[in-house]
Amino acid sequence: MKKLIYTSIILIIIFIVGIALNNFNNTANEKINIAKTKDNIKNTNMLTMMLETESGTGIYEETTASTWLTDGYVFNAVLSKCENGGTLSWDNDAKKVLMESSSIDKCYIYFDRFVEPSLADICSGKNMANCIKENVYINDGDNGLYYHDGQGTYTNADQEAGDNSYRYAGANPNNYVCFGTDAETCPEDNLYRIIGLFNEQIKLIKADYANINLLGTNGDYNSNTYNNTSSSYYKGSLTTINTYYWNNNTGINTWSESNLNTINLNTNYWGTLSSEWQNLITTTTWKVGGNTASKTISSTVKNAYQNEIISPAESTTYSDEIGLMYLSDYGYAASPENWTTKLSNYNSDQNRNANWLFMGLYESTITRCSDWWYRAYTVNDAGNTADNLVNTAYAIRPVFYLKTNIQITSGDGTKVNPYRVVLF
Repeated sequence: MKKLIYTSIILIIIFIVGIALNNFNNTANEKINIAKTKDNIKNTNMLTMMLETESGTGIYEETTASTWLTDGYVFNAVLSKCENGGTLSWDNDAKKVLMESSSIDKCYIYFDRFVEPSLADICSGKNMANCIKENVYINDGDNGLYYHDGQGTYTNADQEAGDNSYRYAGANPNNYVCFGTDAETCPEDNLYRIIGLFNEQIKLIKADYANINLLGTNGDYNSNTYNNTSSSYYKGSLTTINTYYWNNNTGINTWSESNLNTINLNTNYWGTLSSEWQNLITTTTWKVGGNTASKTISSTVKNAYQNEIISPAESTTYSDEIGLMYLSDYGYAASPENWTTKLSNYNSDQNRNANWLFMGLYESTITRCSDWWYRAYTVNDAGNTADNLVNTAYAIRPVFYLKTNIQITSGDGTKVNPYRVVLF
């Protein structure tokens, strides 16, 4: 009788343990699931699950969780052990704990808190160009970034520039950089945005328009101003926006003769930057040969890029640090569904709302109209592009390229936490 009772008790214990560990398979050295499904576990006297209270503390508390933890936790293979020699491992495909044992065992399973590293953590101390290519860009469209290698699989990928650039596109990507100051909170006047990465060089544009405190009241300055109600589409924070001619000096669309270029941008604006920040900017050979309206604004952005940058009407270039955006910069800043729209028709809500470079007021680009010697291209307050007189004044946003040896020190590219950069 005693033998029968003992036998019954043993069978009951085995039965209970089997339920607690969800059918432990006692075959020697065979990997088995502690839980047949990740939705059916619980702590018992044979299975205890311990969770780290906060990331990095090494302090653990027993949990009554009834599922395997995957979000915000990671299996700790070092601390997870069994009393009678069983070994534990994590099956990442099945999202379950596996055990190897030749006997019934009591196991303690530990999970560490896992905090996904932020982009600021990932990129801090890294070369800026490498960080964008390796960490910000994952697939075309992720984080608003597109790789223009001409081989994308998304809608209108065949409209890429094909120059192996990385360009930000869409309504509001996280592409902010604080430049020209080390202030803890970046002033609005020091906020810039990344147009893209071109030949390992980061191209920046001022986030909002530049005023007389940066561009001065000489050169091609015009006393007429916009205000923040000049267009219902204005997205910036300025109350008054100063305007500048493209070239009122000679009235022709030759960039080298423009006082906006030589005085307002490359003397006055340049002079507002300390030598520390000037040293981060590289001299650029700007393509200023331009092309006809039919080959630029009356065309799609891919054709405009080809006719503006690759095969301009004239092979004219101008070398200096500060310039303006190209027509194609503006066109490619719109999300890809817009890339088959003519640039002169970029004035629908879809075009405006999906283009982070659109700021809402008339604004000059660096590109000349070769049809007419007195016209250059602008972005208009409705979002479309047009050719306008060079002796008509518009809002201005300086553009420049950073040197290749730029390092990110902090920030994640958001407006409230922009990238902070230094020279390696």
